[in-house]
Amino acid sequence: MRPSAPLLRVRDLSLTHADAAHPSPRDVTFDIHPGEVVLLLGPSGSGKSTLTLALNGLIPHALPASMVGTVEAGGIDSASAETATLSTQVAMVFQDPDTQIVTGTVYDEVAFGPENLLLDVDVVRDRVEAALRRVGLWDRRDENPDHLSGGGRQRLAIACALAMGSPLIVLDEPTANLDPQGVDDVYTALADVVAAGDRAILLVEHNLDAAMDFVTRTLVLDREGTVVFDGPAAEIIREHADELVSMGVWLPGATLAALRLRDEGRRLDPLPLTPHELADALAQEAPHSPATAAAIPAPREEDRDARAHTGQEIIRARGLSVKKRRTEILHGIDLVLEAGSLTAIVGANGAGKTTLIQALAGVVPPPRGQVTVDGIDPGVASPRDLAARVGFVFQNPEHQFIAHTVFDELAHGLRLRQVPDAEITVRVDDMLTRFGLAHKAEVHPFLLSGGEKRRLSVGTALITRPRVLALDEPTFGQDRARAAELLDLLQELRTEGTTIVIVTHDLQLVAEHASHVVVLAGGRVRASGPTSTLFQDERLLADAGLCLPALQRVLSSAGLGVHR
Repeated sequence: MRPSAPLLRVRDLSLTHADAAHPSPRDVTFDIHPGEVVLLLGPSGSGKSTLTLALNGLIPHALPASMVGTVEAGGIDSASAETATLSTQVAMVFQDPDTQIVTGTVYDEVAFGPENLLLDVDVVRDRVEAALRRVGLWDRRDENPDHLSGGGRQRLAIACALAMGSPLIVLDEPTANLDPQGVDDVYTALADVVAAGDRAILLVEHNLDAAMDFVTRTLVLDREGTVVFDGPAAEIIREHADELVSMGVWLPGATLAALRLRDEGRRLDPLPLTPHELADALAQEAPHSPATAAAIPAPREEDRDARAHTGQEIIRARGLSVKKRRTEILHGIDLVLEAGSLTAIVGANGAGKTTLIQALAGVVPPPRGQVTVDGIDPGVASPRDLAARVGFVFQNPEHQFIAHTVFDELAHGLRLRQVPDAEITVRVDDMLTRFGLAHKAEVHPFLLSGGEKRRLSVGTALITRPRVLALDEPTFGQDRARAAELLDLLQELRTEGTTIVIVTHDLQLVAEHASHVVVLAGGRVRASGPTSTLFQDERLLADAGLCLPALQRVLSSAGLGVHR
């Protein structure tokens, strides 16, 4: 039985950002009790991240948003208590870990919160060591957090939350920048936290394949930010899968695959939620008829590879070596990318993926003569010449925003090229509509949701129609529908001749959409080639700290090419 006092009590909560016309979330009511792991689902813009910011008092005390309703954490009213007091009840891990890193070493960062609670030194030391060991960063405790990869900083933020000892931990996309081993480590650590039964977790996550064995309950917001479903996670997803798909929220990959198979004539009942359940359902299914088999979509790999193999080189690296802070990150990389390909750069956290894509795109100027892109050397090219050939989308969208409205952000690159005003209006309006941002045209980019910021950043890179588009974690912060739209758009751009280069940790995405793969490990290219070839070599992936997604293994063994 649940205890009478919840750890968190939310009643009739509506939150409205400055300059927003309507609240999101809207009229939200729920409790969280010890031992629960609550998965918060909803399409981009439904208010998931905004809701998390109200749970420890950042809204209304620190961020420009109005609040109606009540939030009580540990019996403390968030509207009247200070944020520092609420932090003893609710620990936060933000979508962007860089927003909460404040000290000069990994150790000090984790110690910062407990020290501010005036805990005894020995208690602080014990908490810091335990938290860092749980996330695999104890051996790097003396390093500057800036020296960690994006995934490393994400694990650091989680360690900080664990060390606070707060009864409720709120995590916004905690595994988005983690490699598969990092994802497993994080969920193992979080499972240990709630195992004792006196703490709880609220989780915003789109990697549901990793989360399904962990969550106990799901809370679903619709596009208006209203709670539409609240109950046991497996029950909600199975009973309302079609509605959730139409809303655009993320579902487990195995569930989406099963829904696609159902649409093609094969019914799997009960609806699988994990790759293991999908494998069992396929194994138990009676042999299907040739007609049904013909209805199952075949893999698109051959079509993608044929289109990608133009034979024309557009990007080449020769002996590329890049240093950061006197440390060499990339070591003598030789690489050729063909025009019209969609190449995914993959590897474990710290492999050098972001450094490589930034060097190829000229965001971090490579040494002279080591890279060519569409006939120019990004190490010496002017920003104008480089921007005409390469569009870049940062891992953190806010790193590239410079204008005061969404419209002006999209128009900026066109204005620099002296495009006529009438054409600018047409092209910007088209991009706003394409990315579902027409209603936010006059809003400041920093006031968008995480998913909306990501779409805007992609739009700004696309609007000048470069021959090469480079994206670092392009689906981070996107709901399922918007991620699918973005990936479909990338395929359309390939058809039109654009070369796409992405960095991603989502190997299922790679298996379904990438024509080519570059496998990095320790700053070196371990392999590069067609996805269909490299993904047959599980030993290669394992040596690079990766593993073929369980869903991909299931579908491949069944001879199916089911795409999200």
